[in-house]
Amino acid sequence: MKRSTLSHSLLNITLVFAESALTLLLRLDPELRKAAYPLAKQGTVVSLRLYLPHVEIFATFSSKGVLLDAQLPVDRSEPDIVINAYSLQVLNAVMSHGSDAADKLQMRGEVHQVQLVRQFIMQLGMGSLIQGIIKKFKGSTSKSKPNDDEMEAKKNDYKLRIKEQQTQINTLTIKNRELETTVKELQSKQKTLTISAVVAAVIAVIAIVIALL
Repeated sequence: MKRSTLSHSLLNITLVFAESALTLLLRLDPELRKAAYPLAKQGTVVSLRLYLPHVEIFATFSSKGVLLDAQLPVDRSEPDIVINAYSLQVLNAVMSHGSDAADKLQMRGEVHQVQLVRQFIMQLGMGSLIQGIIKKFKGSTSKSKPNDDEMEAKKNDYKLRIKEQQTQINTLTIKNRELETTVKELQSKQKTLTISAVVAAVIAVIAIVIALL
């Protein structure tokens, strides 16, 4: 009894890890999500009967992902697809990320659903996880580093701004010189007027003196 309980606990722990890995794969790989979508839409339940060791696992496709359990869902009397295979065959199908290993798995069920499950297994694999991580990394790198076209566009924009600022500086310099010239002219006129006023005052004083004599 203790041995059976221990085996059941180990199976549940394994299923938790496997379900977490599937969730991660579905998040990273858009092609895998595309393959899982029609199965999730139909609520497909797959029974995976493994040999060596002899266990039966149920995979339920839903909007939440792929749920793994050692028991058939309570609302289902039988699975849609039954897969009979050795554990090494399933492991090979998961690791290989190809069609050959998936084709060797014995599947029973409605033809269309069997094909969908086979496509999902073909898309599934550790290679999918690695590719997804690489795509995520490349995506973040491409976002953080602008490409050559963007750099060239920024350079041209900076050059245009510098040219506009230089034009504004030249315009302000010309206006400043014009103002300096105007100020000098006004100062010259003021000086002339001052001298004229002094001369006129002197002449007026002389004229008054002569008149008094």
